[in-house]
Order: sequence, then structure tokens, then C-alpha cells
Amino acid sequence: MFDTVVVATDGSDSVQRAVDVALDLAERFDAEVHALSVVDASEVDASPEQLRTELRTALETTADAALATVEDRTDREVRTAVRDGRPAVEICEYAREVDADLVATGTRGRHGENRLLLGSVAERVVRTSPVPVLTVRQLEPADDAGAAADEESIANA
Repeated sequence: MFDTVVVATDGSDSVQRAVDVALDLAERFDAEVHALSVVDASEVDASPEQLRTELRTALETTADAALATVEDRTDREVRTAVRDGRPAVEICEYAREVDADLVATGTRGRHGENRLLLGSVAERVVRTSPVPVLTVRQLEPADDAGAAADEESIANA
């Protein structure tokens, strides 16, 4: 059913649950895993010119760390890529390029409160992706116990 799974990550805590769910799906379906992180070009372009190089370097370092985290969470081979551009556009384009069967992403990333003004990256990916998108929300601490029970029942089903 799933031969290629793309995990979109920005390294935020809210994406970690999505990474775990995507890796579990990849394991169950013996799917190829691609991890993608996008350096948001609009964030760099909106910064003062004298800070752009430093900001880009910092964002690329964060992207590399996010991808390393995905690799560290599995024994499977993970193909990684860092793109530069608008995150939702780059995620969808990458999914097309690798002929993905599924894109997995968290629902809240680094931009948290800005979501109300800009719309979330996950929402844009859902609206424009050429393939199905699995969005995984970050649980509140009180939800963690119930989620663990739910995940265990799914695993045993």
C-alpha cells in the first residue's frame, strides 16, 4: 500500500510524534523512507540583509539536525534532503519527485502562534499535495497516557 513515505520535519517537538508514526507505517509496509526539511526562504528574505547569511546558516544547521533525528529514530535507511523555498511548495514538489505514496507531517511547527495569520504549513500541504497527507498532532501532556494506550491497541490489532 505504501512504498515511499516522506516525513516532513522542521525539528520541532511537535513533529517528533509524526516522525514516530511515519516510521512505524514505513516499518509495517516495508516502505522507503525520505526525510525532508525545508529552509524557509521567506524567513531569510524578511530578515535584515546583514543577518541573512548567518540566519540561513542557522536554519540549515537546524534542518540537518532535524534530519539526523529522523535517522536516529530508526534502523531503516533514510534518504534525506534539505530544500530551500516555501515549505509547503517544496514538500509537495519533493513528494512528486520521489513518487511518494504518503507525506507525514506534524500539525504545529516552529511558527505556532503565526498559524492564525498565515495558515499552517501542514494545512497548505493537505490542500496542495499530490498524494495523501498524514497529519499528526502533538499531544498535550494529559493526552499522552491515553495516546499510549491507543497506540498499544493499534499495534496489537
